[in-house]
Amino acid sequence: MMAELSKTKATIRTLIVDDEPLARRGIRALLEEEKDVDVISECRNGREAVAAIEEQQPDLVFLDVQMPGLNGFEVLEAIGADRMPAVIFVTAYDKYALRAFDVHALDYLLKPLDGERFTRALQRARTRIEGKSIRDLSRTLQSLLDDLKSQQKYTERLVIKSGGRIFFVGVAEIDWIEAADNYVRLHAGPDAHLLRETMNSLEKRLDPGQFLRIHRSRMVNIQRIKELQPLFRGEYDVRLTDGTRLESGRGYKERLQKLFSNS
Repeated sequence: MMAELSKTKATIRTLIVDDEPLARRGIRALLEEEKDVDVISECRNGREAVAAIEEQQPDLVFLDVQMPGLNGFEVLEAIGADRMPAVIFVTAYDKYALRAFDVHALDYLLKPLDGERFTRALQRARTRIEGKSIRDLSRTLQSLLDDLKSQQKYTERLVIKSGGRIFFVGVAEIDWIEAADNYVRLHAGPDAHLLRETMNSLEKRLDPGQFLRIHRSRMVNIQRIKELQPLFRGEYDVRLTDGTRLESGRGYKERLQKLFSNS
């Protein structure tokens, strides 16, 4: 009977994400001792991780925090806290990251890896997976993301989900932004992306030294403004470097005047 139970016991499908080959090998070596763990894939960066999590839907992810291009927190944001599997963060000493993990009671491993701590973190992950308490983890991860956003001064990259695909748009690439019902439309060169966010909340996330609200439903990348032409009652015709023409709102007159007076 015990033999039958051991045969039917589900394996923990595991993904290792780290930009350092040595770190990936170290995690894999420690997992080789665990009979119920199956390493299904390894990823060298955050973009590979997002694709692998979406396609392979692992039960557990060992996720490096410090990676170039797309870090561990950005992977978490791209997937969404409600769709993220159980996760054990891996990090070199990072005072800010460690404080965040401790505050939200999340498992993390410090490089170089310690075998005893590794075993404890893995056992907690097992308990979470077997107990189907991923919903509780989702709330914890969302709290972590909210905390990170409140600490981060301004956003440098936006995550766009469309048609089952995920895009990463650097805010420096954006020419202008317009409101579109419950979304905002980001215009970046010939491309336009819909982001589910209000204009007011997005404005708070963007650097006011980089983006200027010129209308209730429009924001402009200041670097893209080529010319301002006064119209009537304090309104302006705002011309961008790509030829786009936008009309400012009357209530935003002082913002534009301050812009060219500072220039």
